[in-house]
Amino acid sequence: MRQTLASARSPASETIGPLDRGGPAQPLLLVNGLRKYFPIKSGGLGGSATYVKAVDDVSFDVKKGETLGVVGESGCGKSTTARLLIRLIEPDSGTIVLDGDPVGGPRGLSLREMRRQVQMVFQDSYASLNPRLTIRDTIAFGLKANGIDRATAGKRAGTVLDLVGLNPSMFEQRYPHELSGGQRQRVNIARALALEPRLVMLDEAVSALDKSVEAQVLNLLQELKSRLSLTYIFISHDLNVVQHVSDRVLVMYLGKVIELGPVDALYRNPLHPYTEGLLSSRLSMSPRKRIEKPPLSGDPPNPVNPPSGCRFRTRCHLAEDVCSKLEPKLGAPAGGPHIVACHARTPGSGHSLAGKAGPATTPSS
Repeated sequence: MRQTLASARSPASETIGPLDRGGPAQPLLLVNGLRKYFPIKSGGLGGSATYVKAVDDVSFDVKKGETLGVVGESGCGKSTTARLLIRLIEPDSGTIVLDGDPVGGPRGLSLREMRRQVQMVFQDSYASLNPRLTIRDTIAFGLKANGIDRATAGKRAGTVLDLVGLNPSMFEQRYPHELSGGQRQRVNIARALALEPRLVMLDEAVSALDKSVEAQVLNLLQELKSRLSLTYIFISHDLNVVQHVSDRVLVMYLGKVIELGPVDALYRNPLHPYTEGLLSSRLSMSPRKRIEKPPLSGDPPNPVNPPSGCRFRTRCHLAEDVCSKLEPKLGAPAGGPHIVACHARTPGSGHSLAGKAGPATTPSS
């Protein structure tokens, strides 16, 4: 019989799994004003510095026990946002609050404390594993780095391997090159679960797998979420997979959050023209329903010098003068959890369609 992490806890490891401090109503993760600009040219000799505005004033929350899907074109800032959340990259500004405790600062959670509760699974299952370590040592490494003795860490490694469907007696002493892509990704999931985190960020975690293995890993993730009371941030380009696994979906464009809402409402009635085009790009299973023209035209603008106002206006069929003058703010046109940053959907914005973006175009709750 497969052991769960809870049944395998030892007194030495009880300090790893923190209890729910804020209650079910408090978001597990609260992000406000997150920003990261990457310099590409210095401002020496009187010149002005140039930056890639990878993540620009991103704010959102993640509720306890939910899966938040994150979608958008390549280069929109999805993966950079995930790396900022776990502090693999240091943000220029913004705050991150984990269950009521700010991350960093003199009175906040240290990075070590935060990373015990937040773990990440990367897209490249091979590059994210050390080729010189056995699977057992790979999983146990993080435990030992957090003060767990070698014997307990080794036992925990076997437990989480079993939990993700890999027989410890067969896989513990193998090296990454001896595993298939699906098996390596299961090892990465096991490593993420070893510290008993509360939030797991999955950055294109199944995109490199073939469809049959992808389905197995997705089912495993759903099972683990239920059994271990996990919360997920699921980043993917596969809109169908995101629809299948997510409770809410966040849409990013050129470093900005442009729409966020319940998965059914967002997929049934997208409020932002970019989200509408993104969803329309999905291939149909019916030969009678063909895409006759591109849902989106043109390429995303240069993130070094994004357009003024709304960053999507250069590709938007609804763009008007107000879109170039004012940056739209996230808001709910008719109240409720479905929010969007679009002048055409914001009453009183000055857009000719703003008065029509009320209950008639907003999904009912």
